[in-house]
Amino acid sequence: QVQLVESGGGLVQPGGSLRLSCAASGSIDSINAMGWHRQAPGKQRELVAAITSGGSTNYADSVKGRFTISRDNAKNTVYLQMNSLKREDTAVYYCNAVLVTVTTAYENNFWGQGTQVTVSS
Repeated sequence: QVQLVESGGGLVQPGGSLRLSCAASGSIDSINAMGWHRQAPGKQRELVAAITSGGSTNYADSVKGRFTISRDNAKNTVYLQMNSLKREDTAVYYCNAVLVTVTTAYENNFWGQGTQVTVSS
């Protein structure tokens, strides 16, 4: 099976920084896109940033210039460096990976369990 495990969330003051990590493991054949989404209380889950296997990136307008997504293909890991954090960035952050397992011939989307990010003074 496949597991995505996130780490790096926590409490930070406005203007501070956090780095999230998400490692995929299990019966993985290949990973295509990886990304980060977030869900604040009472709101829908939204895309924060995504990165392809070739390194092309896409960001939500609200985080452009503040967040940076990257990945280490050898470690099946995606990162989200978050700088200049604002109170409105408070949410549960979920990583996802679009990948092919060794037992299937098609892509599936897998999700991590989520990590809480709270921006507060």
